[in-house]
Amino acid sequence: MTSESFFNSLEQHFTQDLPFVVYRKNNETIVKGLFQKNRGVNYVSDFKESGFVFAPFDTSNDTVIIPLDGSEYMEADYHPNQSSNEDLSLQSESLYGNQKQNHIQLVHKGVEAIKEGQFKKVVLSRVDVQDLSDSKPIKLFKSLLINYPQAFVYCWYHPKVGLWLGATPETLIKVANNQFETMSLAGTQQSSVREVNWTDKEKNEQQIVTDYLVSRLKDLSKTIHVSKPRTVQAGNLVHLQSTVSGTLYSKDLKPIIKALHPTPAVCGFPKEMAKQFILQEEGYDRSFYTGFLGELNFKEQISRNRNRQNVENNVYAVVKNVSNLYVNLRCMQLQQDKALIYVGGGITFDSNPEEEWQETVSKSMTVKKALL
Repeated sequence: MTSESFFNSLEQHFTQDLPFVVYRKNNETIVKGLFQKNRGVNYVSDFKESGFVFAPFDTSNDTVIIPLDGSEYMEADYHPNQSSNEDLSLQSESLYGNQKQNHIQLVHKGVEAIKEGQFKKVVLSRVDVQDLSDSKPIKLFKSLLINYPQAFVYCWYHPKVGLWLGATPETLIKVANNQFETMSLAGTQQSSVREVNWTDKEKNEQQIVTDYLVSRLKDLSKTIHVSKPRTVQAGNLVHLQSTVSGTLYSKDLKPIIKALHPTPAVCGFPKEMAKQFILQEEGYDRSFYTGFLGELNFKEQISRNRNRQNVENNVYAVVKNVSNLYVNLRCMQLQQDKALIYVGGGITFDSNPEEEWQETVSKSMTVKKALL
């Protein structure tokens, strides 16, 4: 269908106050949508369901799913006009009120807990509340599509749960039958820097995530391969990234997701100790921020015959069971005329609280750019 028809259908569905998700994978042009036909809230029980999942940070809470069965699927090729790449100016420190001091104090607590041996790393976050002059989510979604072609961009809505948008650079895991790929992403710098020189702190932070992924996946995998770290761009920021891939023993996703989520990139290490510190000290509910979202058990047909004209041999096509799950970073929640922008950063023993504050300001610009 045409992109115009796609967005007209989206507008109509939203006007009817029905659940939906629209999204575009990183480095692609196809925009996809799953439009639920009723207002019921559906939950995942064993990750054998098929649909688009939306999972919270706290694993004790339920994962919501917009099911393939009972929803209408649409897609369209969308080529928006690219915006300029001009840098965003940061807000005056005075506009943040007590946010800066509160976050610096939180980071101090985290560093002290690490020095006391409670954990090696913890990811601490905050919420930046912004007033909206125009709170139309579909317009904001298009703005994210324009500004972040290399990210997984989405708009997710359920009248009984909430309205979320984001442009995340991080994959939780991609699985096709029993072949998997995930990433270790950590460290943050401004992309305006011509030559990126990673500090020992940033390298150590990224290595913690890599080691964690390998340790959690080794008992579930026949083979594992880890690439060397490389610099990748995500909006106005750059990060260190390694790819971890291999072959799983089983196609059952539940133990894999349990092993990975939440990763040290969004929680800390060891996971349970860091998670408890976050729940006790951050002072707010992360909800779906640093949870995960994406396609669960979609069917993908791949023809073994590369000659499309030879229709007869196309009956030998391979049908793969595919899941593409992403970590919910660089996101915001819309509540009436306000945007709740969620940002955070990894804390290790040598973290500087002032620098960690500035990192959250830089990360908030990713989402704020869509609000301009």
